[in-house]
Amino acid sequence: MSNNMVKDKTAVIFDMDGVIFDTERLYIEACVEVGDKYGADNIEETCHKCIGINSVATAEILYDTYGRDFPLKEFRAEVDEIFVRKFEEKAPVKPGVKELLTYLKSAGVKIAIASSTKKSGVARELEQAGFLEYFDELVCGDMVEKSKPNPDIFLKAAQCLGEEPENCIVIEDSFNGIRAAHAANMFAIMVPDILPPDEEMKEKASLILDSLNDVLSYLKEN
Repeated sequence: MSNNMVKDKTAVIFDMDGVIFDTERLYIEACVEVGDKYGADNIEETCHKCIGINSVATAEILYDTYGRDFPLKEFRAEVDEIFVRKFEEKAPVKPGVKELLTYLKSAGVKIAIASSTKKSGVARELEQAGFLEYFDELVCGDMVEKSKPNPDIFLKAAQCLGEEPENCIVIEDSFNGIRAAHAANMFAIMVPDILPPDEEMKEKASLILDSLNDVLSYLKEN
């Protein structure tokens, strides 16, 4: 794990689910609630394979696991309904989000989201939590052809911000997100969420920190 200095970096690109919001747990809960109805055995385990990828790649994993006749449209509609309701009841914001965003904004750092979720959902959730105004760009799963672990979404975010990839810091929780940031030649900070880092993550992440509060402390010190 290379611990390069970050003082020359001019942009920070955030993943959203699992980094800003504790939504991955929320979504898995919703999947478990409706999984039995659709014969989706071990749905929690299947969901773990889908962390950090877009809806097209997720669909392939579900079809591979449960067969081509799996009623994906109906399953997703019910899961989304439960998820939105849970999210609206209480947006599960990760500790330290507002403090980190406020610090970056005051330091004149450009800020983007690079999320595998569709743009409409990203904008809605950020708006509800009061974070939308902090972001200069939202680059989402329906805006690029290839999902993480391909670097496309991070490269597009850098382009939208008018920055070179090597000037960007990425904050990610997922394995596929770290793979994508590493492939994009960006300084990748992993803040693990559901899955703890393995040897590959320790090698590909520039830095692994426990929380966004730790990210804030690190950036202030460096």
